[in-house]
Amino acid sequence: MSPPRAPKDAASQVQSPPDSNRTILVGVYGREVPRALAEDHLDELERLVDTAGGVVIARALQERRSPDPATYVGSGKVEELAEVARAQGAGWTIFDDELTPTQSRNLEKALPTNVLDRAGVILRIFAARARSREAMTQVELASLQYQLPRLAGKSQGLAQQRGGGAFRGGAGERKIELDRRRLRMRIAKLKDELGKIETQRDVRRKGMKRVATVSLVGYTNAGKTTLFNRLTSSKEFAEDRLFATLDPRHARLHGVGGRAIVLADTVGFLRKLPHDLVASFKSTLAEVRDADLLVHVVDASSPAASEQKAVAEQVLEELGVEKRRVLLAYNKTDRPSPEALDADGLRISAANGAGLPELREAIVARLSALGARLHVYGVQESESAS
Repeated sequence: MSPPRAPKDAASQVQSPPDSNRTILVGVYGREVPRALAEDHLDELERLVDTAGGVVIARALQERRSPDPATYVGSGKVEELAEVARAQGAGWTIFDDELTPTQSRNLEKALPTNVLDRAGVILRIFAARARSREAMTQVELASLQYQLPRLAGKSQGLAQQRGGGAFRGGAGERKIELDRRRLRMRIAKLKDELGKIETQRDVRRKGMKRVATVSLVGYTNAGKTTLFNRLTSSKEFAEDRLFATLDPRHARLHGVGGRAIVLADTVGFLRKLPHDLVASFKSTLAEVRDADLLVHVVDASSPAASEQKAVAEQVLEELGVEKRRVLLAYNKTDRPSPEALDADGLRISAANGAGLPELREAIVARLSALGARLHVYGVQESESAS
C-alpha cells in the first residue's frame, strides 16, 4: 500500500511501509451496527484498500456493545489477530473505524504488523491522487492534523514513523515536543496557504456566476465522472475505483440549446470520512454549496444505494443546500437494481447514454424554476443531445 506523499517539510517525512501489502481487515458489530451492515462496511473498506494498493487476505468481525477503549476489539481478539498475521505473513492490520491515539499505540505494541484505520487509508488514497496545488495542500494539512495527536506518549520522531500515525523507539520527551512544534508550524503555514488559494477560488467562482452552474455530487464511485464526460463531451479519466476524482473539473454543458451552463465534477462523498479531511476540503465543498443546481448521482446498482444516498444527503444538509436545488438521478440503471428507487428520481445510464436527454431537460427546467440566468451563446450549439 502506497504511503502518503511525503511533504517537503523534514518534520513530516514518513518511512515506506514494509514490502508486504497483505492486509487483515477488522471491524465490530453490535446493537447499533448489525452484522450485515458491518460486513457491508468491510466490503467498502476492502475496496479502499484495493484502491490504495493493498491485498486483503483475511477479515475479522468482533461482536461488542461498543469498541474497546484500549484495543478496539478487546485483548483476546487482538491475540487472535496477531496469530493470523504471523501465520499468513500480513504486513498491515486495518480497522474500519478511526482509532484513538491510545488504541493505535496499544495495537502497534501487540500486533506484528503496521496498524492503520479507515481514516488513514483514505488519507493515503487522497495523497496519492492529489494533483493540483490546492488538493495537495488540503491533503497534507489533513494528514498532519491526523498525525499530531498520535505523537502523544511516543518518543520517536516523525522521520521514523512506521505507518498509520504510530511511533516506536525512544529519544525522549524533548524530541516529542520538537516534533509537535514542527508539526504545528507546518500546519499553520499550510492553513495560510489554503487561505490564499481559497481567495483565488472565490474570485474564479464569482466570475463563473455570470453563467448558470451545476455540480454533480454523490457517493464516491457513483459514476459522476463518466456522466460528466457524457454531458460535456470531455475526456476526463474515469475508473471503477473510489475517489477517482479529487480536483473539481468544469466544462460547458452540451445539448441544452446553446444555453450557457457550466457543469462541475466534484469529489465523492463517503461514510466515516475523516473530520480533518472534510475541514481541509471546505473550499472545494463551498463550490458545491454555491452552485445554482446540484445533480445528486446515486449508483442504482449498489446494494447499499439507500445508505449511500442518505450519506450524501446528510453532507448536503450540513452544507446548507436547499432540497429544491437538488435534482436526483439514479445512474447505472442498465445494471440489475437490488431495490426500489424513489419515484422522484430520474433513471439514467452514463455508460450507454440512456435517460440523458431527459436529464438535460430537467436541468434546464429546474434552473429556470430557481431563477438562474440562462444566457444563450452567440453561436447555436451543433452537438448532439444524446
